[in-house]
Amino acid sequence: MKSIVLLSGGLDSSVALAQALRETDVALCLTFDYGQKSAAKEKKAAAALAAYYKTNHRVLELNFLKEITTSALVAGESVPEPGLFDLDDRAKSGASAVMVWVPNRNGLFVNIAASFAEAYQCDIIVAGFNREEAATFPDNSREYVSAANLAMSFSTLRRVRLVSYTQQLDKAEIVKLGLALGLPFQYVWSCYRGGEKMCGRCESCMRLKRAVEAAGLELERLQSRDDGDRTFY
Repeated sequence: MKSIVLLSGGLDSSVALAQALRETDVALCLTFDYGQKSAAKEKKAAAALAAYYKTNHRVLELNFLKEITTSALVAGESVPEPGLFDLDDRAKSGASAVMVWVPNRNGLFVNIAASFAEAYQCDIIVAGFNREEAATFPDNSREYVSAANLAMSFSTLRRVRLVSYTQQLDKAEIVKLGLALGLPFQYVWSCYRGGEKMCGRCESCMRLKRAVEAAGLELERLQSRDDGDRTFY
């Protein structure tokens, strides 16, 4: 099978790429810039991962999405900073999800990728969804994948399918899978902000840190580069 991989440079999509390289012939990795605060860091991380794995990589700019969203990922100064115990609180994590919601983001990404899949004669689109965040982000869920596949059975001649190798895993399990696959964690960027280093306070950072610790590791050591610098505070 040939695949198109949605690659943000975050934990889930990076592990998804590593697995896709074992399961498929990866024709292209797609990264999207929709004006998110972390766009520059995501593009750098995705480019580094694509270069490491010697895969084709393309960045697409979706300027209109920046114009129409009030998401904390794009607009304003406030990014949710949940406490560790808030991550499993459905009410609090649900409120955080609303703050960072970008209108139809995954739907848009998948449909754009479907166009590339048709053009590149690919069979599947690979996305890095996960069980943990599916509880509050419905476009991470199995139901979403099933619905997207039903739609693409009509909208693509090749009946392109959306696949997520990480969908049934929580973040700790994804970290362990990444380790087993030899993922270069030093290139991963899992932060809502775009500072010099990952902030360590936003929800994405908190989930990564908790997952790494649950796997019995230290994030700072895991992400240390050869020059001794770290991407995490």
